Amino acid sequence: MPELTITQQITFLHTQNLAKTHHFYTGILGLKMVRDQSTCRIYKTADNAYLGFCEHIEPINPGRRIILTLVTDDVDGWYETLKARGARITSEPKANAHYQIYHFFLIDPDGYWIEIQRFDHPL
Repeated sequence: MPELTITQQITFLHTQNLAKTHHFYTGILGLKMVRDQSTCRIYKTADNAYLGFCEHIEPINPGRRIILTLVTDDVDGWYETLKARGARITSEPKANAHYQIYHFFLIDPDGYWIEIQRFDHPL
C-alpha cells in the first residue's frame, strides 16, 4: 500500500467581521492572504500552513478555548512590532520553564488567543 501524505494544513475558524479580521491578520500580523472565497479568507502562516476565517462557521465562546500558536526565533522582535502596531497584547514575553518555551499572548478581533512562541529546544 502506498504511503499516505499530507501536503498542507489549514485551520478554519469563525469570524464575526471578515473585514476586521482581514485587517488584523494582514495589517497587524503581516500575514499574506492567499485565497479570498467571499465569505472565507485564507492566510499563510508558514510553509504549507494556513489559517482560514469564515463567516458561516459556528462561533466559539471567547476566551482561551483555542490558542493559535505561531512559532518564531524572534519573540522579542514580534513583541515590539505588534506593540507598535497597536495589537491587543496581554503579557510581555517571558520564559515558561514548565513547557520550556519563551512566549507572549495577544488577542485578535474575534477573541482568539494568539501565542507567539519560541521553543527552548526546537521540535
